[in-house]
Amino acid sequence: MKEDKSKWDEKYKGGVFLCGKEANRFLIDNIHLLPKGRVLDIAAGEGRNSAFFAKHGFEVDAIDISKMGLKKAKRLAREEGAEINFIKADLENYQIEENAYDVIANFNYLQRDLIPQIKRGLKIGGAVVFETYLIDQSALSSGPKNPDHLLGHNELLGFFKGFRVILYREGMYRERGLKKAIAGIIATKYEKRRNKL
Repeated sequence: MKEDKSKWDEKYKGGVFLCGKEANRFLIDNIHLLPKGRVLDIAAGEGRNSAFFAKHGFEVDAIDISKMGLKKAKRLAREEGAEINFIKADLENYQIEENAYDVIANFNYLQRDLIPQIKRGLKIGGAVVFETYLIDQSALSSGPKNPDHLLGHNELLGFFKGFRVILYREGMYRERGLKKAIAGIIATKYEKRRNKL
């Protein structure tokens, strides 16, 4: 959407990296749980998670709506010596390639109608790593407040019903000095087999 593009271009236009250059803590702590290969970083913003993936040997596609965000992501990739394929696109109109990715990453972004595409986009044995804000965040002083962009309790678990859950967390956490209400999951896609009796 045009308004989203303008909003994020405005946010990202300064020289400072809004979330810093260090990757998401949930990703840093759990990258060893993810299968190596091709990764799609959804709503990649300024590229901190994309660069982290690339430095750890992943082949990275980073997608975002913001030209300014991707400009900074390219700068970060150059600084880090990270090779990344950047895609400027609106996720509300984008089609994720089916059975194409070993990992799909989604941080601090919630588009519920994208979940089926995320699931189809993963190869068998591929993993989703997904973390974003809970509804409880609306009571805190910082972070998003719009309930459309906040997860309900256990909602994230429900998104990946039928996947094998490797790790799940939900609640209040303190990260980088800020209190955040978040849910995070790592889950793998597996081939369902019929039981033979």
